[in-house]
Formats: sequence, C-alpha cells, structure tokens
Amino acid sequence: MRRKSLPAHKQLLVLLMFLPVLLLGACTDDCETTVTYTVQEPVYMLRTNLKNAVKVSVPQTLEDPGKIYVKGNYLFINEVNKGIHVFDNTNPAAPRSLSFIQVPGNIDMAVKGNTLYADSYIDLVALDISNPMDVKLVKRVENIFPAYGMVVNDTAKVFLSGYVEKTVTQPVSSDCESYYNQGRPVFTHDSGGLINRGSTTGGNPGAAGQGGSMARFTISGDFLYTVSLSDLQVFNISNTSNPQKGNKINMGWGIETIFPYNNKLFIGSATGMHIYDNSNPVNPVHLSTYAHVRSCDPVVVEGDLAWVTLRSGNTCPGVTNQLDVINISNPREPKLLKSYPMQNPHGLGIDQYALFLCEGEFGLKVFEVKDHLKVSENLKKHFKDQHAYDVIPLGNTLLLIGKNGLYQYDYSNIDQMKLISTIPVVRKNI
Repeated sequence: MRRKSLPAHKQLLVLLMFLPVLLLGACTDDCETTVTYTVQEPVYMLRTNLKNAVKVSVPQTLEDPGKIYVKGNYLFINEVNKGIHVFDNTNPAAPRSLSFIQVPGNIDMAVKGNTLYADSYIDLVALDISNPMDVKLVKRVENIFPAYGMVVNDTAKVFLSGYVEKTVTQPVSSDCESYYNQGRPVFTHDSGGLINRGSTTGGNPGAAGQGGSMARFTISGDFLYTVSLSDLQVFNISNTSNPQKGNKINMGWGIETIFPYNNKLFIGSATGMHIYDNSNPVNPVHLSTYAHVRSCDPVVVEGDLAWVTLRSGNTCPGVTNQLDVINISNPREPKLLKSYPMQNPHGLGIDQYALFLCEGEFGLKVFEVKDHLKVSENLKKHFKDQHAYDVIPLGNTLLLIGKNGLYQYDYSNIDQMKLISTIPVVRKNI
C-alpha cells in the first residue's frame, strides 16, 4: 500500500517538534572538550619552619630584584621573597658580592649601626651584620605584619605565605549548560599591592642608611617605622639589637611608601600624600593630606617642596601618569604648584637641583630642577635602554634598580652623566 505524504505545513511542524532534540545532540557533541584556565592557589607555611629559615650563604646571582638600600660602603639588594644580597660598594665601578642572607618573605630592609632590620613574611627580624659573611639573627618580633591582608594571631602555627599560579586543564561536561558554568575562567588573586614595603643617611657608624622612594621601612633617630597597607608601626631601636614594638597608627587603606625628612614623615598612598609630625617619635601626629586621584604614589622631599609621582598600572588604580610638585612650607596646608605629564613614573630621587625619575619600561629621566616651574624644559638625560624601578642618589653616584638588574651612574656632571657599573639579573632557564 502506498503511504500518503504529509502536507508541507505538517512536515514543517514535525521538523520543529524534533529540532530541539537535534540541536541538543549537536550541542552535546560540540561540548565534549577540555578547558584550560589559571587560578591562584594559597600557599601556607609552618611558623616553626619560618623561625629556622634565616641563614647566610655564599653570593647568589640576581634573579628577581626588589628594593635597594645603602649603608656606608655596603649595598643591599632585596631578592623578592627570598632574601638580601650584600655587596661591598667601596668602588662603585666594581661592586663586590659578599654574601646572600636567606630571609623568606623578605621585601624591605633598613640598617642602623651594624643591625639590619627586615621583614620575613609576618615577622620583623634583626640581624647582626658586623661581619657580612657571618650574619647572625639577634631578635625576632613575631606576628607584626599582615600576611596578604590577613591578621595572624599569636597562636597561629601556620600562616598564608603567598599564592602560586596554577594552570588547570579539565574535561567539560557534555551538557551545554554545564560547559558554560564550568568552563568560565577563574579570576586570579592580585597580591601586587603587598609587594611594596628606606631611611635617612647617616655620617657615623651608629647612624642609619638610606633607602629608595618605594620603601616601606625607614629609620629616624632611635626609631624604625614600617608601613603596611593600612598602618604605621613604630619600633624603638635605641638598643639596636633589641627592637621593641611601639604604637600602631591606623592611616586608612592603600598606604604604599614612607619617606623621612627633618622631623616629618611623608606617607605615599593610593589616594594622597599624608604628612605626619615626628617631633615626638613615639607617636607621630597627622598634620595634613594632599589628596589626588587614585594611583600609585611614592614621594621625596627637598626643602619646601615635595615631589610626587602618580602612575597607572596592573596594581595601580586610575589612569594618571604625572609628576606633581607640592609646596609644603606650611605642612598643614600642602599646595599643588604644578603637574607634569609623564609616561609611567615609578620611584624618584632628588639631590639639590637634580631630579632622577624612573619611568618603568620607558627608562630613567634626569631633570635639572633649579626652577620647579620649568621642569619639563630641563630634561638633561633620558636613558631608555633599561627598566627603571627606583633610585638612590648618593652625591656623585646614582643607584638604579630595575627588573634587569642594578646600574650605577656617575652624575658629578649631569650633562655628562654616564654608566659606570652593572650588576645584571641572571634568570634561570625554565
């Protein structure tokens, strides 16, 4: 018997009825795959391991340099989260590597006399460096720094020491809806804001050394000051080998750097520059805040002028890249005098009429600043061939640290400023 064909409109209706089934089957086939994404996994450390980890070893090559510090003829370079390289810099044209101090979780440092103070994740450690090749731990102040924003209590046996990036590849369910739920990338944890933790120059053996503008440690007289993302912590170091925890002052969120000048502390933050009166070093008092748009904000001071760089970047909010010149003759009423556009300014240093400004991947710029209202018209040098993170001017010699190593320049004549030595980064093949 011959079957009758369905009318065209009924055939279309049948097709529409079965279309979802056909599509579902096709989707199932398309979704049988894998997805790859990155996550940041927390890494924990036993406190007992931290206590026994500080030791001195033979010199190591630079791999991931961070902050820099100078005390007398000694140069200290932080190896991010691993420790401190010690160099004899008696001859800046030929610095000599002496040792490497293993300090897990180290970012910042400061030196007074023969004692080096450094952060070791959540602790402050005081190290006797009278013999740089036989460094000894003399004091540990426990649970003083936040661990990635987490407060560690006195009884904690483990703490969050960081995050490690992990690539995850996993099969995706054959269900389409499951594909879109499981396959979306996971946001990574950004701890860059914590990797930022300096000091007045001393002319006698018991004085402090000098750090850069990106420092979170500084020394003034018999006191060490450290800043976290929200607090200023005071330590009495009148007995250098026995630092005593003092007042803790809340300054709000987004604190980044600290710079001492005379009896003032200048605090750089993501939203402004805070000025504190340090006449009573035990308890610094807030005088004023110069507010600016949200961005990273190191500061240096010379005379009645504060020089502040604002920048954008991966861990820096905002899109502003500029140099601000601020009148601080009345520290209770800081006033902006002029702003100069820059490319991506990081750390900076000033020595009388020479301003050294780090532009990150855009190099180092050197300005004459006799007239602070004509800075942009007096660019003397622009070294474009290396990454520039922070600087320390030392009279005739400039120390520059960047991701490719440490550079020393002779700037006795800024018109003929020249490179005199380099300590290069040596990265291991992966």
